[in-house]
Amino acid sequence: MSGFQKPHNGALLIDGTRQSGQDVRQQNVTAVVSIANIVKTSLGPVGLDKMLVDEIGDVTITNDGATILKQLEVEHPAARVLVELSELQDQEVGDGTTSVVIIAAELLKRANELVREGIHPTTIMSGYRLAMREAVKYIKDSLAHKTAALGPDTILNCAKTTLNSKIFGKDSDFFAKMAVEAMHSVKVIGEDGKPKYPVKSVGIMTQHGGSALDSKLMHGYTIMMSRSAQGMPTTVSNAKIALLDIDLRKSKMHMGVQVLVSDPAKLAEIRQKELDITADRIKLIIAGGANVVLTTKGIDDMALKYFVEAGCIACRRVKREDLRRIAKLTGGTLLTTLANMDGDEVFDASSLGLAESVSEERVSDDDFIVIKGAKQSKACSVLLRGANDHMLGELERSLHDALCVVKRVLESNSVVPGGGAVEAALSIYLENFALTLGTREQLAVAAFADALLVIPKQLAINGACDATDLVAKLRSKHHSAQTDPSKAHLARMGLDVYEGLVVDNVACGVLEPTISKLKILQFATEAAVTILRIDDMISINPPQQQR
Repeated sequence: MSGFQKPHNGALLIDGTRQSGQDVRQQNVTAVVSIANIVKTSLGPVGLDKMLVDEIGDVTITNDGATILKQLEVEHPAARVLVELSELQDQEVGDGTTSVVIIAAELLKRANELVREGIHPTTIMSGYRLAMREAVKYIKDSLAHKTAALGPDTILNCAKTTLNSKIFGKDSDFFAKMAVEAMHSVKVIGEDGKPKYPVKSVGIMTQHGGSALDSKLMHGYTIMMSRSAQGMPTTVSNAKIALLDIDLRKSKMHMGVQVLVSDPAKLAEIRQKELDITADRIKLIIAGGANVVLTTKGIDDMALKYFVEAGCIACRRVKREDLRRIAKLTGGTLLTTLANMDGDEVFDASSLGLAESVSEERVSDDDFIVIKGAKQSKACSVLLRGANDHMLGELERSLHDALCVVKRVLESNSVVPGGGAVEAALSIYLENFALTLGTREQLAVAAFADALLVIPKQLAINGACDATDLVAKLRSKHHSAQTDPSKAHLARMGLDVYEGLVVDNVACGVLEPTISKLKILQFATEAAVTILRIDDMISINPPQQQR
């Protein structure tokens, strides 16, 4: 009998398998480390790319940690926690998705070693949390720099640092300037009086042909389509935009409706009425003041003549996502029906979105509709050019990461040196902090400090450098910075993986948002604690098919 049984010896039998204690911990650590090993070699400016082929043969080439893990169909539940972790880092900060996975895996590995030595998991968890809190505090107090103090190029350098590890690292100057200009152009003041930089206000479009340097920033919200008829004007000033989720084709009877016609003359009247229903709707919209009409559904050729006569721009088959964004930018409302509560069709002018102009522009071989001077908030679009889909896909992901980083730096005004500087400094600080503890947490804090060195080590390995030698030099500099007040400037030292040297990364412009490092530590610690807490895994067998 399947299900639960109560045998004579008092043990509970389950239709499935059960693993507990050290077995399940070892299995979880093995799964998590194997996931981290996949993304390890893609860390840093000289990291390698991964080619991912899905079940239908689509190829993705990337070195973005979140994208790699999203494409993998991970079945192990503990390893799935890491995939969700990288997605969370991607949503919160946009960068650091590879680092967060590598640190979480290393923390788990060290914790597993401590458990084997007889330290209770609860002690390790409280030690890790204590180390994380101390690390966050130390970053804010001693390692973070205000962007205003470092000069005007700080934000540009942050974008370049992010883009250096991407497919177009050699062109990072060009795309970094584009990302910074795009984010500045969509600045809005929030309700709390602080500036906000919504990434969604920057539309990213891709187009085959040309080189990556032919990409350009277009002010205004851009959708990749043309007017529905050539007789329509190419530009409309003082635009009033109707946003519709309504079909403007010839009205047809619903399925299952039958009409018996005895007089053939009446058939022509029915056909005419079908045309008139759509014509009346269009006249209603135009009478409401609309001079630009965007709909997610179709527009009949017969219906287009009304728009041409009224001098309106009309576009059909617009993506619903684009319409939602345009509604937010222009203050309009997306309408799914014209019917009111009484069943009559009316068009309310208050649902129109307002913009200074809507025009059709031609770029290369394609037409674009550009909405400029939207009423509610500003928008811009980036048109990316590239040789093929793989290149364009990676360009889009990389630029999105850069936009997210620029947003975080502009909103928080705080950066830290990159190139493993933060991790090396924290390693020294937490080692010294561990020695001040007289409890068992000392071992967990020391393990946490040791685990953080995985980032500078991996950066050096990926750069084909001697990792042991470089990390030793880096730790020596940070030890001097923390023990000798006259050498405090050495806290800026990090790795230059191109030359295999330890350099001042603030002077070299290798900078990252402070919030990125804080989130990496917080998310990695929480993920490690979540998996470490598991000491029993019960897998229920799927029900057997009845034959």
